[in-house]
Amino acid sequence: MTRNNWSVPETEVLQRVHERLEGDGADVLATIVDVEGNAYRRPGAKMLLDEAGEGVGAITAGCLEDDLLAAAESVREHGQPELLTYDLMDDEDDVWGLGVGCNGIIDVLLEPLTETYRPAIEAFADGRDVAVLTVLEGGDGPLSRGDRVYYHPEDGELTTPDGEPATAWPETLAAPAASLAERGRADIVELTEQGQDLEVFIDGLAAPTELVVFGSGHDVGPVTELAAKNDFRVTVVGFRGSVDLEERFPDADETLTTSPAAVDDDLTLDERTYAVVMTHNFIDDRLTVEQLLDSSAAYIGLMGPHDRFEKMLTEFDEEGRTFDEEALSSLYTPIGLDLGGGSPYQIAHSIVAEVLAVSNDRAPQHLKAREGHIHDRITVDSPTQ
Repeated sequence: MTRNNWSVPETEVLQRVHERLEGDGADVLATIVDVEGNAYRRPGAKMLLDEAGEGVGAITAGCLEDDLLAAAESVREHGQPELLTYDLMDDEDDVWGLGVGCNGIIDVLLEPLTETYRPAIEAFADGRDVAVLTVLEGGDGPLSRGDRVYYHPEDGELTTPDGEPATAWPETLAAPAASLAERGRADIVELTEQGQDLEVFIDGLAAPTELVVFGSGHDVGPVTELAAKNDFRVTVVGFRGSVDLEERFPDADETLTTSPAAVDDDLTLDERTYAVVMTHNFIDDRLTVEQLLDSSAAYIGLMGPHDRFEKMLTEFDEEGRTFDEEALSSLYTPIGLDLGGGSPYQIAHSIVAEVLAVSNDRAPQHLKAREGHIHDRITVDSPTQ
C-alpha cells in the first residue's frame, strides 16, 4: 500500500467503503476490536483491503498492514470473517520480525465487505450517530461470528441490516450501544443469553464534528486542509461573493456565501459546532462572534490579539449587549495553542490542535507528562441479564 493510502483520515476510509459497496469487488474490512497494552490505534480503527492488494487506512503505524493484506486473501476465499490476534508484547525477541515496539496485543476482525455494512455508512454520511454490533464469538446458539445488527439513537432499538427489529438479539445490548454511539468509541461486551455465551463488538460511529471556518483569505486554506485530515467536516463561510470559495478551498466539504447577520439562519449551530473566525475584518468578526455567542457552539476561536476582543466587548456593552461567563467560556482568543510557529501552516497547526484538544476534552500537555495510556481505555458495563 502507498503512504498516501495509509495516512488518509478515518472519514475518507468510510467514504471509500461507501464507494466500494456500490461496486462488485471482493473487498475485506479490517477493524481493531481489542487492544491489550499499548498500540498505535485503538478499537474501532479501520482499514479497507481490496482484491488488487491495496489497502486504504491504517490500524497500526505500518507494522501489520502488509500481513493483513495477505490474510485478507483467506477471508475472500472462504467468505467468512476471521479474528486475528497479533501479540507484539515481546519486542526484544522481534516476534513478527518487525521490531515494531508497540508492546501490545491487538485483535483484528477481518470480514468480507457486504451490504450488511451499508446502514453504518449511510448513517455516518447523513451525520447521524450509529452503533454497529458484531458477534465475535457465539458459542453454541443462534448467533455466530459476523452476525450484525445496528443501534440508531433516534429509534432507540436494535435493528437488522434490513431495518427489521433484531428479535434474536439481547435487548440489553441497547444501553451500551447508545453510550458508545454518542461517544464514537468501541468496546467488547460479554454476556450470556438463553444459555449462549456471546462476545459482541460494539463499534460506535459518532457523526463527524462540524468545523465552520469564517473567512475567505488564503490563510483559511491550511486550516481547512489540516482540519479535514483530522476528520472534521469542514464548512467555509465567506462574506464576499467575489471569491469562488469552492475553488479556493477544495478540502472543504461545503462552502457558503452569506452575511454575518444571516449566519444563524444559514447554518445549524449546535453543541457539535466548532467555529473559527478569521475574516480579518473587525466588523464582520464582531457580528459573527455575536451570532456564535448566542448559539450552542462548543468552541469559538477568534483570530487576533486579546485587545481586539476587548474592543469588541466595549462595543457590545455600548450597544447594551452583555454575555455571561458561561457564554464566554466557549470563546478562545487569541486562537490556537502556543506552539511557537509563525508560518501559515504552523499557525494552522496551532489552531487545529486547539480545536482537537477542546473536542476531545483534553488539556494540552506533553505526552511525557501524561500518566498511564496515551489513548483513553473505554469500557461499558456488561448488560444485566
